[in-house]
Amino acid sequence: QAEATMKRLAALDGAAFDRAYLANEVAFHRTVNGALEKQLIPSADNGELKALLKTGLTLFREHQAHAEHVSASLK
Repeated sequence: QAEATMKRLAALDGAAFDRAYLANEVAFHRTVNGALEKQLIPSADNGELKALLKTGLTLFREHQAHAEHVSASLK
């Protein structure tokens, strides 16, 4: 899937590239955040691992919000 995405993005330039790239980033972060929140964190038995995953979720939520903000400014 990553290869197909890179090929699709490589065919674009300028504002079209920016919009497609940011849409991909938002979708990627939503997927990762969903996996962290619904699967990885709840299934982690190790306290250190669970804490690390929660920290990762916080960071990825911030990244997603930033990508959404930048994406909205391009439309």
